[in-house]
Amino acid sequence: MARPDRRPALDAPRGRSGMLQRSSQPSSDRFGRFSEAFARAMGTSGFLIGMTIFVVVWLAWNTFAPREWQFDPREFNYTLLTLILSLQASYAAPLILLAQNRQDDRDRVQIEQDRQRAERNLADTEYLAREVVALRMAVTDFTSEVVTRDVLRTELRALLDKLDERDADEGGASR
Repeated sequence: MARPDRRPALDAPRGRSGMLQRSSQPSSDRFGRFSEAFARAMGTSGFLIGMTIFVVVWLAWNTFAPREWQFDPREFNYTLLTLILSLQASYAAPLILLAQNRQDDRDRVQIEQDRQRAERNLADTEYLAREVVALRMAVTDFTSEVVTRDVLRTELRALLDKLDERDADEGGASR
């Protein structure tokens, strides 16, 4: 019978109900982040200094230590060291390329976003330019229709003169 209420179990972390939900394959993003961290670490001065110290100690030990303690003798041209460095290089090169590919993908997305943003800015700028031109035209039309003080005085004087003439005509006709 099913439980009536689905309360989380207090003895398990939230979000995980069991190992069955876990993917058996590592995510490509996790591996990509690992490759970027690896490439970033290999490009540091600390890594180069550490590798240099490791190789110098290796060479010194296998050159100057008693013959019984040497694990990669000089007579065999440091074969084990050569194999270790070759193995490191064979894994480092593809990881560095993977990290570069991921960076190229991020750059490509960033360039596309920048292009879209530039297009929106251009469209906004063109719209604002059209609006400014429309406002200038409206202001120009408005200023040509605006009555200045001198024009208004002239019109009022002409109107007063007409009224005076009419009053004079009406006054002379009523007498």
